[in-house]
Amino acid sequence: MSNTQNTTTFFNLTVTLENGEPFFSYTNHDGTPKSGDVIITKNCTITYQLIDQTGKGLKFVGAAFMTPFDGIIDAISTDGSLIHLTDLDEVSGNTQFQFVLSNTSNTLLVLSPDPEVINREHN
Repeated sequence: MSNTQNTTTFFNLTVTLENGEPFFSYTNHDGTPKSGDVIITKNCTITYQLIDQTGKGLKFVGAAFMTPFDGIIDAISTDGSLIHLTDLDEVSGNTQFQFVLSNTSNTLLVLSPDPEVINREHN
């Protein structure tokens, strides 16, 4: 889990195939393995860069939230290779989501395991 007080938190999301199934792994910008979860203590943008090693032409389409109205994440944007989650840190709590990815092999969408954003009260 990464802890941030900066205005941007950056992760790499690498997708490979294991026995024909997508396998998701997260690293910090420096390549250190991480869970993909992040603890937020002030307004920031959480950015995930997609590293597709599947050969299937994966692209970020968006993110699906279990609790989309909880106010933890305020907005998302994507260009296909990067996805940005805006967290104004106005609400304490946590939210789980899954990345939604398209592929060039068929019209089916791929869902990631669920990373989590945790907003902690300001210290």
